[in-house]
Amino acid sequence: MIDSNILKKFRYPELSVKEYNNWVILCRFNHMTLGSLVLFCKDDVNEFSKISKESFAELPQVIIEIETKTKELFQNDKINYLMLMMVDPVVHFHILPRYSSDREFEGFTFKDFSWPKKPNLDLMNKIDEDMLLKITLKLRNYFNNNS
Repeated sequence: MIDSNILKKFRYPELSVKEYNNWVILCRFNHMTLGSLVLFCKDDVNEFSKISKESFAELPQVIIEIETKTKELFQNDKINYLMLMMVDPVVHFHILPRYSSDREFEGFTFKDFSWPKKPNLDLMNKIDEDMLLKITLKLRNYFNNNS
């Protein structure tokens, strides 16, 4: 199992959206765009090529669900996957829904500051804790009740 300190850093289980056998989706606390996520492999490895066969086999199902559910919920135009693994070396992806226009959620206007270019991770939607938890709950409920 992945190092629990890294998961705690990303506020697991509080920001957990959905758990699979080999993967866990968390709401990203630094919200670049509406519905920003982090997908962690549960394998305790620091190289993508070293994840288990079971994790590789399950990944397409997870990606399909992420792409389908975020599109249904927030009508994103595209999704960017970033696998950087420099600061946090375990296998994980930052998943950034991308938007060609602003999106409203719970009275807040979310912008995609770098559309249509590559994501600029310095440009975030500054949301408070209450908004983060509302987004997490919306995602969690949708991912777990709309299969």
